[in-house]
Amino acid sequence: MILALGLIAALYIAWNLGANDAANPTETAVGAGVISIKKAVILFSIFAMLGAVIQGYMVMKTIGKGVVSSIDPIGALIAALSAGVWITLVTWKGLPVSTTHSIVGAVLGIGFAYLVFDRINKINYSVVYKVIASWIISPIMAILVSYIIYHAFFALYVKMKKKGWDVDNVFKYILIGNLIFSAYAFGANDVGNATGVFLSVSSSVLGIPDRTTMFLLAVLGSAGIITGALTWGYRVIETVSYKITRLDPITGASAGLTNALVVWGFSTIPSILFGYGMPISTTHASVSSVIGVGIAKEKSLKALNLRVIGYILVSWILTVPVAAGLSFAIYFLFRLIV
Repeated sequence: MILALGLIAALYIAWNLGANDAANPTETAVGAGVISIKKAVILFSIFAMLGAVIQGYMVMKTIGKGVVSSIDPIGALIAALSAGVWITLVTWKGLPVSTTHSIVGAVLGIGFAYLVFDRINKINYSVVYKVIASWIISPIMAILVSYIIYHAFFALYVKMKKKGWDVDNVFKYILIGNLIFSAYAFGANDVGNATGVFLSVSSSVLGIPDRTTMFLLAVLGSAGIITGALTWGYRVIETVSYKITRLDPITGASAGLTNALVVWGFSTIPSILFGYGMPISTTHASVSSVIGVGIAKEKSLKALNLRVIGYILVSWILTVPVAAGLSFAIYFLFRLIV
């Protein structure tokens, strides 16, 4: 029964993922005006599902058995609900919060609860340090890479225009291609946020291998992500597409490609090297890419809406402690009652 409730909670998290993070792969194409929000969300749904099913296991393993070595069914359920409540709140306000930080924070809260109440340390600090390092490195890398790619795309744009090409049409298809690649990368990295916490529980209760469990959880997570994107996805898409900086085909293409490369790279390369894909914030990578191209185009911060960026930064800073504190508090109340 607890596992069933937990899987319902995983669907809730996945719905939140689709609602809040559909903006990450779609914002540049929508902001540059080459595709409608409706069409962008449909493309996002298809390719995010493919990324989740094909490569989602890489990060699912990190969250399910990496940050905290094992989580009991109650702890998994509480972690999912805690992260979900926070994500729903900020999505309602139209802010792009990190679902990765939310679920990792909630899992850490359960890990600290085990330490306080049971005197058992299940937190894998070496994995936690790697995850935190990836959170710091990925936004910085996204800003730098988007700055470089912008200048490369600008040079390409000028060269094609001199040759008489229909450059706006060419960049339209580049933007759509970036959306597809970015959606795939998102599915590979973020489906673990919704379902990874239930990996060890599901595998042990159902008595099936981890790899099979991860595939089934990826399918479940994909269904929730698609539902969230189709229902509430437009809220954050509108914020990031139009309110951080004004995007055109060149800046949009640069930011979109940067986001896809950074997210896919952190999912894949650490998995090959260390055995654990890094659950970075696709939101941080996406927003940082947009900030990077805004700086590259204007050579200053004047192109950026610093007030909106400030609100986003506050939501980022609050995410881990709020999610961790909420899951710890709920677990504490559960232990008092039971």
